Amino acid sequence: MRGRRSGVRERFTGRIAGVGSASGVRVVVGRWDDGPWGAFADLMVEDATGYRVLVAPDERVRDFVASTYTFDEVVITPVEVTDTVDGWHVASSPLDLDLTVGGPTLLGRLLGLVPRRVATSPAWCTLIDPVARVVLRGVRTRGTAGQERREWYGATSVRAVTSLRGRWRGEDLGVLAPVDPPCRFGFSSTPRRPSVTAVVTTIERTR
Repeated sequence: MRGRRSGVRERFTGRIAGVGSASGVRVVVGRWDDGPWGAFADLMVEDATGYRVLVAPDERVRDFVASTYTFDEVVITPVEVTDTVDGWHVASSPLDLDLTVGGPTLLGRLLGLVPRRVATSPAWCTLIDPVARVVLRGVRTRGTAGQERREWYGATSVRAVTSLRGRWRGEDLGVLAPVDPPCRFGFSSTPRRPSVTAVVTTIERTR
């Protein structure tokens, strides 16, 4: 008889900003407040041609993220995300970005009705995944990542991003636009509507 699959689970708590721009560049900012390595931030960027870049603050983050998702290029450089009066400021050598963050979306208000312990559990993420696939194009709450890893996204709130200003590799991003087409870093993209999602990501690695 085959035994049950066992693995090591790691949880990362933070916020993910997903935005599109008139230039066709789509940006996913991971702002991780707590996890196995403490606080850090990373960037996933896909340009209008579909070229995908990971911007990681160090080799450890690079190795972990690049083994979980797919990129055409990886850049190691400091990534800083700070609060501003209106939202976030993201600073790294290839990207300079200001986001204006508004109030909760309808989805965010609905998520607020779910107890946090439930919303962040892999069982709940598995249960609602079929709904997420239909309601939010490109979004998944569970899936299989690289190196036989399993991953669950447990969202607890969603706030709208209402504007952006920034440059990617020296080129102006233009005005805010939907995240369309969905980003192709892994099994899931961010919502089409530009937003900041509070999330607990659980990643299970086989022993």
